[in-house]
Order: sequence, then C-alpha cells, then structure tokens
Amino acid sequence: MREDVEKALQKIRPALQADGGDIELIDIREGVVRVKLTGACGDCPMSQMTLKMGVERVLKQEVPEVKGVETI
Repeated sequence: MREDVEKALQKIRPALQADGGDIELIDIREGVVRVKLTGACGDCPMSQMTLKMGVERVLKQEVPEVKGVETI
C-alpha cells in the first residue's frame, strides 16, 4: 500500500511544487495516510482545503484502501 500511496503522491507533487510547496509521506495506519505539507504549503491558510479536496480525493481514487488523510 505504501508504494501505491507514494505513486499517487507523485501525481499531486507537481501542483504543490508549482506553488512553492511539497508533501512528504510520514506513515500509514489502518488506512489513514499521515503526511507533512512542507514549504509554502506548510503555513498556507488553504492547506486544509488542499489536503481534503486535493490530496485525499486523489489518494482515495488511486488507492481504494485509503480511508483518510491527516497532516502532522
């Protein structure tokens, strides 16, 4: 599952990097993916929307075992 999540994150990463940010996979527990938003994404006021509407949506589409996404 970790490999599939990493592949899905590679699809998301260019959009985040275009805005000066990035995403790092920290852990996966019981279907919940834990990530860290870095760079400009780390302190962006829209980061929670990016996380839920972008990252979580793509991960659930690409990796059906994903139940949710959390930031640390």
